[in-house]
Amino acid sequence: MKQEEGFFKGVRDQRIYYSHWLPEGETKAILLIVHGLAEHSGRYMNLVNHFLPLGYAVSAIDLPGHGRSEGARGHVDRFADYIDTLAAFHDTIRNRLKDKPVFLVGHSMGGLIGALYLLDRQGELAGAVISAPVAKANDNIPAVAILAGKVFSALAPKLKLIALEAADVSRDPAVVKAYDTDPLVYRGKITARLGSEMLKAMRRIGNDASRITLPLLILQGSEDRLVDPTGAQMLYDRASSPDKRIILYKGLYHEVFNEPERDRVLKDVETWLAEHLVR
Repeated sequence: MKQEEGFFKGVRDQRIYYSHWLPEGETKAILLIVHGLAEHSGRYMNLVNHFLPLGYAVSAIDLPGHGRSEGARGHVDRFADYIDTLAAFHDTIRNRLKDKPVFLVGHSMGGLIGALYLLDRQGELAGAVISAPVAKANDNIPAVAILAGKVFSALAPKLKLIALEAADVSRDPAVVKAYDTDPLVYRGKITARLGSEMLKAMRRIGNDASRITLPLLILQGSEDRLVDPTGAQMLYDRASSPDKRIILYKGLYHEVFNEPERDRVLKDVETWLAEHLVR
C-alpha cells in the first residue's frame, strides 16, 4: 500500500487534510470518498483495503471542521463550504491522474454533499455510489423544532443542539467502541447553523435531484436509525439517471461498510464498479 497525505488550503483559508492511497500496479479508476457528519476519512479503511488490491486508487479528505482539518467542530457557516472544498480536492485529482475515471463515494452527510456536487459537476465523474444519504428529514422531527433551528441559526448560529448516538452507527460492537474512542470523531453536539444548513441542502436535493443523470448506485440499511431510510428511495426515484440501482440491506444499520455483512456490501460495490469501467 502506498499512501500519501498532507494538507491543502480550502475555503476560508482552512488547512484541509487529504490522503491518497495508490495501488501497486496500474490504476483502473479513482474512488473519491466523502465521509459523514462528525467522523473522518480514516474510518474508510474497509474500502481502501478492499479496492486497492483490485487496482483502484482511493482519495479522501477530512471535511472542514472534521478529523485533522481546521474548522469549528460540529459547525459550518454555509453548506457550500463542504461542496467547494470537495471541488478543490477533486480538481487536484483530475490534474494528477487525467486519464483515469473518478467515481464519487459519499456516505451519510457525505452522500448529501455528493448528491449536491453531482448537480453541477457530474460531467467530470464516471459514476457515484451514495450510501445512507441524509436526503430527507426524519418525520419524527416536530415542525416547531425545525422552526426553532432556523431562528437559532440566524440569532445564535453556534448554539449546540443535538449529538449522534454511537450505538446507531453499526451492529458490530467493535465498530461502535472504535467510533466512541476515536479522538478524531467529534462526540459533541452540532450547531443550529449546521442543522439548518443541512435541512436547506436536503430541500435542494429533493427539488433538483431530477438533474442527476450519471450512473448511480444507492446503498441503504433498512434499520438505519441515524437517517430516514426513505430518503435513499426518494433520491433514487427522483434522479433521472437511466442507469441507476438501489440496494436495501435488510436489518443493517447506518454504516453499511462497517456492518457484520460488510463483505457482501463491498462485493456489491465492486461488481457495480467493474460493470461501469468497461462502458
